[in-house]
Amino acid sequence: QVRLVESGGGLVQAGGSLRLSCAASGRTLSMYAMGWFRQAPGKERAIVAAISWSGVSTYYADSVKGRFTISRDNAKNTVSLQMNSLKPEDTAVYYCAATLVSKHTIVIRTPQSYDYWGQGTQVTVSS
Repeated sequence: QVRLVESGGGLVQAGGSLRLSCAASGRTLSMYAMGWFRQAPGKERAIVAAISWSGVSTYYADSVKGRFTISRDNAKNTVSLQMNSLKPEDTAVYYCAATLVSKHTIVIRTPQSYDYWGQGTQVTVSS
C-alpha cells in the first residue's frame, strides 16, 4: 500500500510560481510511475505531467509545456511539480498518483491506470 500526501498548494497571482510536493509512505517509489493530475470544478480529472520511475521519461500536457516541470527523488520518496508562469486557468485541485510499472521508462497518462492517489491540494491563480 502506498500513501501519498500532496503539499504546496495555495493562492498565487497570475505569472507567479508554486511548487507542489508529493510525499509517499508505505513503500519506496522506485518502480512506481508517478503523475500529477488536476481537476477544476465541473471538469474531468486531467493529466498535467507524468514521470517514469527512473525519471528518464516525462510527459506534459500541452497546456503546461514550458511552464511546469515534474521531477522525483526516489531516495526521499518524493515527486514534485514546479509550476511557473501560472495562469488563472491553472486553478484546480492537484492530485498526485502512483502506479507500479515493469519498466523504468514507462510513463502513464491515463488516470484510470493509476492505483494510488493523494487527497489533493488546491491551487488558485488570481488574475
